Amino acid sequence: MRERLFPGDRLAAYVVLGALGLVTVLPLLYMIVLALQSDAEVQSGDPVLWPAELQWSNFTRLFEAAPFGRFFVNSFVMAGAITVAHLIFDPLVGYVFAKMDFPGKRIAFVAVLSTLMVPFFVRMLPIYAIFANLGWIDSYQGLIVPFLMDAYGIFLMRQFIKPLPDELIEAARVDGAGEFRIYLRVILPQCKPAMAVLGLFTFVFQWNEFLWPLIATSRTEMRTLPIGLTLFNQEYFTQWNLTAAGALLLFVPTALFFVITQKFLVEGIALSGLK
Repeated sequence: MRERLFPGDRLAAYVVLGALGLVTVLPLLYMIVLALQSDAEVQSGDPVLWPAELQWSNFTRLFEAAPFGRFFVNSFVMAGAITVAHLIFDPLVGYVFAKMDFPGKRIAFVAVLSTLMVPFFVRMLPIYAIFANLGWIDSYQGLIVPFLMDAYGIFLMRQFIKPLPDELIEAARVDGAGEFRIYLRVILPQCKPAMAVLGLFTFVFQWNEFLWPLIATSRTEMRTLPIGLTLFNQEYFTQWNLTAAGALLLFVPTALFFVITQKFLVEGIALSGLK
């Protein structure tokens, strides 16, 4: 039986949770305050809890000091293309491993999962050598192709699809539907929660990816937002208000994506058993 909370216990729980929540969001709140401070307030050395005047022009100055518009576009193209590719390929491969029988299926699935045990920096050198020979360095295909599919996404979709009733698939086959039609019309509509989880995790990870874009690009116009923000901070290391404004630019798209997919995200985490 569940223990009932008395009013005093409930209030104490709310106070503790509220305090923990405040501690969690405090760095974000201060980053917003810092992004809106003037240069004099930043260089004064004294903590400023709220600017005397909100400096919205800091965002304009940020785009004038460095090509952050191009950085933003590069990050969006890379993260968006990889996310779309994962949402196309990962559920399809997961369906094959979950509902189809073929020789070597178990071995193939173990081989796919084994790639999770190989750190990316081990694979990075041969990938770079191959792409250099192909002339894909400093290109969008060089940023996108290494991450078109992911063993974690395949595993997530396979685990979500496996418990779905086989009777639905058999009924569709009796009606004359082919395997691809079954996948599109029967399986895929039931995978929206898991695909929301996959899409959000993939987009956030790729949006914040630092190592591969740093290695695969050398021209400023091909840099992504995390790389551009780091280079900007090295050049303008005393202008913390502009750096904070750039960090907000990096944060906002992922926050919006989370808000859009929140309903499916919570349901997908519950149904897929993620902890």
